[in-house]
Amino acid sequence: MSNLINELIEKTKAKNPGETEFHQAVKEVLETLEPTVNKHPEFVKAKIYERIVEPDRVIIFRVPWLDDKGEVQVNRGFRVQFNNAIGPYKGGLRFHPSVNLGIIKFLGFEQIFKNSLTTLPMGGAKGGSDFDPKGKSDMEVMKFCQAFMRELFRYIGADCDVPAGDIGVGGREIGFLYGYYKKIVNEHTGVLTGKALEYGGSLIRPEATGYGSTYFAMEMMATRNLNMQGKVVVVSGSGNVAQYTVEKVNQFGGKVISLSDSNGTIIDESGIDAQKLAFIMDLKNVRRGRIKEYADKFKVKYFDGKSVWDVIREQGIKVDVAFPSATQNEIDGKNAEALVKNGCFCVAEGANMPSNPDAVKIYQDKNILYGPGKAANAGGVATSGLEMSQNSMRYSWTREEVDNRLQHIMKSIHTSCLQASEAYGKKGDYVMGANIAGFVKVAKAMQSYGIV
Repeated sequence: MSNLINELIEKTKAKNPGETEFHQAVKEVLETLEPTVNKHPEFVKAKIYERIVEPDRVIIFRVPWLDDKGEVQVNRGFRVQFNNAIGPYKGGLRFHPSVNLGIIKFLGFEQIFKNSLTTLPMGGAKGGSDFDPKGKSDMEVMKFCQAFMRELFRYIGADCDVPAGDIGVGGREIGFLYGYYKKIVNEHTGVLTGKALEYGGSLIRPEATGYGSTYFAMEMMATRNLNMQGKVVVVSGSGNVAQYTVEKVNQFGGKVISLSDSNGTIIDESGIDAQKLAFIMDLKNVRRGRIKEYADKFKVKYFDGKSVWDVIREQGIKVDVAFPSATQNEIDGKNAEALVKNGCFCVAEGANMPSNPDAVKIYQDKNILYGPGKAANAGGVATSGLEMSQNSMRYSWTREEVDNRLQHIMKSIHTSCLQASEAYGKKGDYVMGANIAGFVKVAKAMQSYGIV
């Protein structure tokens, strides 16, 4: 590896102590950008590599709010505006107790390349809070969202920074956030995406990440003359991404046998069909219950405290296709090894960086089809971009129109990854292809602006 890349990885670790997820993301991206160093000496001269790992700005703020007992609660809010070279900052808000600066920086850094791949003009950002919406009343969630927006509103805008949802931030939270933003600034503008249809949302937006990762998996499988028909599929998580992955896999003729949440995993060997999925959607989106209720209702196996990947390894379950759709680093080396041993030939990431470096190495060594998150799950932010377009035009596209655009975008991301991997000497490597294709576009834009 070149001295430039090595030194920059070490320097980034030293400058950002304790931010392990950020270190991991930077290392993974920079190592695959190695071939660009010789091919683009102009990037080296302009210090693009050094500039791209440094966020434009990091905003951290206090979020005090009142719970239902009248007690004062204090959380921490974040917004990391990483890079706006190709468009306004764009990236989700995550509400989860694990949220810290390192996680938000890793997500924002990944978002730069993901957004670049979508072909839409969007920069990279991410935000959120260590607030946990789980177990909170609607009133408490509303009070928190309003307190959070009281500070965040200063830094966002339709042509500046457009946040969206992520873990813990769904339709309910986006409604509360947008309602308060509109009240403060006295404007009805496309400043948040993932909005409900009644006030500026886009059709297909809730489905987009899950649909998109399935479309991407289908594109990868087509390169080996394979399809989803009759395949045994495992999905982790049970939120928005997982739900719509199940829906789309069913439409393509696959059979999904797993879902999970932070408490445990269900395995339904007969497959999670449309009727069972409707139960999951009500359970998770309306009643906000735990996945164990599915096991109780449909009399299937429930594994308490276990991840989908632990269960597959321990139970030796046969798998063809995997969609990790829960959270970062959910698959480690030993689980990846078991996955491949049990027959898995395709992994498409619905979550951000759900496979750790050991797992990724196993996928690549075993030559399985592997779509990294920044490519495979880019359908969500792509459709957020389409929502921004509709807001700007004061116009709504039909469901078919948005879905067609989403399919076209996922196909074009797949093509970009393959073309870049071939052009830079590692044909078929989707990780390198995604990183280089995303990076080169941003790097050229940064270079055009001079030193800013």
